[in-house]
Amino acid sequence: MNRLIIISNRVSAPKDSNSGAQGGLAVALSAALRENGGIWFGWSGDTVEQFTGQINFERRSGVTVATVDLEEHDIEEYYEGYANRTLWPLFHYRIDLAEYEREFAGGYQRVNHRFADTVRPLIDPEDVIWIQDYHMFPLGQDLRDRGCNNRIGFFLHIPWPPRRLLNTLPEAADLAKTLFAYDVIGFHTQEWLESFRDFATQDLGAELLDGGRLKLGDRVVHALAAPIGIDCKEFVEGANSPTARLAYRQMRDSSNGRDLIVGVDRLDYSKGLEERFRGYERFLETHPEERKEVFLLQIAPPSRATVESYQKIRSTLEGLAGHINGAYSDVDWTPIRYVNQGYPRDQLAGIYRAARIGLVTPLRDGMNLVAKEYVAAQDPEDPGVLILSRFAGAAEQLGNGAVLVNPYSAEEMSDAIVQALRMSRDERIARWRPMMDNVEQEDVIWWRKRFTDALLDTAKAETAAA
Repeated sequence: MNRLIIISNRVSAPKDSNSGAQGGLAVALSAALRENGGIWFGWSGDTVEQFTGQINFERRSGVTVATVDLEEHDIEEYYEGYANRTLWPLFHYRIDLAEYEREFAGGYQRVNHRFADTVRPLIDPEDVIWIQDYHMFPLGQDLRDRGCNNRIGFFLHIPWPPRRLLNTLPEAADLAKTLFAYDVIGFHTQEWLESFRDFATQDLGAELLDGGRLKLGDRVVHALAAPIGIDCKEFVEGANSPTARLAYRQMRDSSNGRDLIVGVDRLDYSKGLEERFRGYERFLETHPEERKEVFLLQIAPPSRATVESYQKIRSTLEGLAGHINGAYSDVDWTPIRYVNQGYPRDQLAGIYRAARIGLVTPLRDGMNLVAKEYVAAQDPEDPGVLILSRFAGAAEQLGNGAVLVNPYSAEEMSDAIVQALRMSRDERIARWRPMMDNVEQEDVIWWRKRFTDALLDTAKAETAAA
């Protein structure tokens, strides 16, 4: 493949190749850049008084990074506003939290124009461009408007909502039309792909062609499902590292023979943490014989602290954890350990392995890699049980082994916890094995190759047609 240009809101290329905290996406995209050469472009995370378009170049673990600073009002309108107060809640089915402000939409368009103006001089004619996520829906069209005829792909890492929900967004059709500037569009699941196809054909008038292609006017785009995975080999190695083994021993020692239930989620209303706490409370209420035999460790590092809805969820969870602990604790037992900080991935791997249950219950999630990390961290001879929301993207791949639940039902979650605690070792192994097979086979490298192969096949088809 020719040189690769990756564009995302924030650049995740690791500063240290030995870092245990880098996520699966950073691993996959960094590896692709090292293999093919190229640049990872995005916002630096810093502010500047006046936008100049000055590019800051840096070399990180064999990857060339190019970043720009944004003005404070750019961040308020583009990032905190349209991306995270309009698109994020809407695409996670929370229209009650979505805020529609013209200033947000204007800032979103302005910043995407600025990204296009800044990155365009860095793009050579034969480069392949891969744009990541909802922050940059219109960037492909902005690049086309600036004479960029390169192959351009786009991957959406969050759900695509049903058309009736999406139509609550002012100018939703105009936003969706910009996706036809791309050659390939990727989604994590078949459900998100079908929702996009439905909107494109019913609201935009696009024509569905063979081979997963859609035609609108003179533009044809290939839309596909490509579920992202983790770097399974690297994660398993991390799970057997000294750091992971120490974390495992610390958790086992602090458990005092009790079964650990673990949840690891960014502090976000889409993760269903309030519903999870209430489901756990229902379990404690209806199964008093189990109370002092288990405890829930919820790790929830805060995010987007300046957005009001995130401040509310943090306050709600703190109050709910305090209520449950106050109602059910004893002098030698606390039912919930609620921690608002993040941990390196190798340390998390040890915590996952120590947990009898992995509780992954988002209300809606594009994929959710915690579910896959939990599976990969398990002891093959004595694995834990994954309780997984049927509304997480990961349920399409892991539903054959996980205990699937409706996260809105406290009773269903309570029943699932009891089922997992009482599950025999043979059944736990039988459930874990097919999930692990999937995590190993459809890993993050498989995901990256599936998408880039489609992007290259599109180019070959165009050449043959010419």
